[in-house]
Amino acid sequence: MSTFCVSMLVAFLGSYASIKLLKPFAVKLQLVDVPNERKVHVGAVPLIGGISVYIGFILSLQVMNYANQFSLHYFVLASAGILLVGIADDKCDLSVRVRMFCQLMAASVMMFASGQKIDSLGNILLFGDIHLYWFATPFTYLAIVGAINAFNMVDGIDGLIGGLTFSSMFSLAVLFYANGDTAHTWVALALLMSLIPYLLFNLARADNPKRTKIFMGDAGSMFIGLTVVWLLAIGSQGENKAFQPVTALWVIAIPLMDMLSVMIRRIRKGTSPFKAGRDHLHHIFMRAKFSSRQTLSIITALSFVFSAIGIGMDLLNVPEWFMFISFIILFLVYNFVLIHIWRVLVVIRAFKLKFSKFKKEVDF
Repeated sequence: MSTFCVSMLVAFLGSYASIKLLKPFAVKLQLVDVPNERKVHVGAVPLIGGISVYIGFILSLQVMNYANQFSLHYFVLASAGILLVGIADDKCDLSVRVRMFCQLMAASVMMFASGQKIDSLGNILLFGDIHLYWFATPFTYLAIVGAINAFNMVDGIDGLIGGLTFSSMFSLAVLFYANGDTAHTWVALALLMSLIPYLLFNLARADNPKRTKIFMGDAGSMFIGLTVVWLLAIGSQGENKAFQPVTALWVIAIPLMDMLSVMIRRIRKGTSPFKAGRDHLHHIFMRAKFSSRQTLSIITALSFVFSAIGIGMDLLNVPEWFMFISFIILFLVYNFVLIHIWRVLVVIRAFKLKFSKFKKEVDF
């Protein structure tokens, strides 16, 4: 227990100290995010959140001595590579092809060096366990690249990627702990603790000089996506798996559904699915006149709700096919709502107007 407490403290302090130390260097090196037509923040904001989370996380794992027990050095290598690619992207704005190539290289290290692949989807179609065999490698590539870009795409307002990652890591910690996997429970909690300093600075008020705002950056969002899919693969594969493969869909429901629905809409419009835009879930809430903090609270709460549903069904041994069909229905509803979002926004605005009038009458 003492080692656990020390490792959690190291995760927090390592991340916090990194932010303090890296901020002046980020400004000097121009590793900052400047406002443009899509970004409405004030001033140049240091893009060091991901680097600080990575440092706190890796230091915490070293305290746990996790690397020697589970060959973590392969993951450290892959995550360090993806972090460096993200830093280069934050600095130079790399092309989609270069980012994809580097993500595939990181996925290759994870798969072929550590032997971690997704080769079973479970009994999601009532025909018994679906084993991928030769298709396991391309499917794992798809899953890793998909998760990396899902978390990268969702990073659009203050605190959102932190909140969604917090939800995913907490859910994974619960699932690993319920299965008696203490080691990976600690790993999930280590990343969670490393996130807290980032959130403190990212959500800092503009009039707080002690906590100048920072952003996660592509370095952080890609590193987080890789870490999440790595833990999902560990937890859902093998004879001693901690949870069913289909549970992974519920743990990352919001980033996954948001990415897929955005890509589907863009393809239907004849535009690139990887093109930056303002058609993500958080943009829609903002257009519905919700504040940034309200949007953050609603989306993060939804993420916790979906994760709780998945965890509950997994722990209650609900059939995998039912969990899968339920998720597909959820995604179809989600996608339908976003396709008809302007009608939904009219209803939401009308409801908000009625609620505001009612509140004024009550206050009066």
